[in-house]
Amino acid sequence: MTDPVIRALSASDAHLFDALPDPLGAREGHRRTRFRPDWMRVALRDGEVVARGAWWGGPDDSEPVNINWFDVAEGEEEAGAELLRSAPWQVELEINLPGGWRDKPDLRATAEARFAAARAAGYELLVERFLYRWTPERGLPERPGRLRFSAEPDDTVFFDALRRIHSVTLDAHALRAIEVGGLDQAAQEELDFFHWCPSPREWWQIAHTPEGDLAGIHIPAHNPSGPTIGFIGVVPEQRGHGYAYDLLAECTHFLVEEGAEFVSGGTDQGNSPMAANFAKAGFPVVRERINFHPADQAS
Repeated sequence: MTDPVIRALSASDAHLFDALPDPLGAREGHRRTRFRPDWMRVALRDGEVVARGAWWGGPDDSEPVNINWFDVAEGEEEAGAELLRSAPWQVELEINLPGGWRDKPDLRATAEARFAAARAAGYELLVERFLYRWTPERGLPERPGRLRFSAEPDDTVFFDALRRIHSVTLDAHALRAIEVGGLDQAAQEELDFFHWCPSPREWWQIAHTPEGDLAGIHIPAHNPSGPTIGFIGVVPEQRGHGYAYDLLAECTHFLVEEGAEFVSGGTDQGNSPMAANFAKAGFPVVRERINFHPADQAS
């Protein structure tokens, strides 16, 4: 067997990326995603594509922010590992999967081949997530009416709220940021991401109790794929009242009032309270996502 040849693509040969089958339905999940040909790479063995990866970033990004699509042909885990190892960018890897993939042997074997290739390339599991999609036929979630919502132009208010929220977070990305740089880094990473999103800063909202105490924040957003529940967070001293649902309902209404015809969302599978809130608000699980990160970035 000859060694694989790893190569980047260009506009003229980007069609090679479509040479592999798509048993996990990645193309459907990325129907709104725009990939740059020069950030797409394939592994060829005897002229045949045996692994592929698409690195992704926003339209103004000079470097990709993650690997958004990664596939290997049957028995080609090492070619996939070399595709990842040899890339000029070492960024987080997202593997999107159909809901309930573990219960279907063929899908499970296909997914685990990708996991094996990622681990062989030096990537480690970070978190497993549920991905949601609300559509109008689900009906808008009822607004409980317990909180008062308002815009807040001062980023320091959100920074402080995010530090407080992340002091008791279940979110794996925030926990990793805290491990690396403390609560300040976790809060700043959130702010940086939402400033990066192509949606108005004016959409960000804080929520107060009728007594005037801060209850939490919600950030309606658009990512490059469309309207999404950007962030839902309740400050520690207000937990136990079910306010996360109030924030989620308000965020959904806000996006619909801004013209959204669907609303996406996501939460870590280990965050069972938030998963329950998404279910209550009429958000079905449409996909699952497995996030890996380069091991040398773990600390």
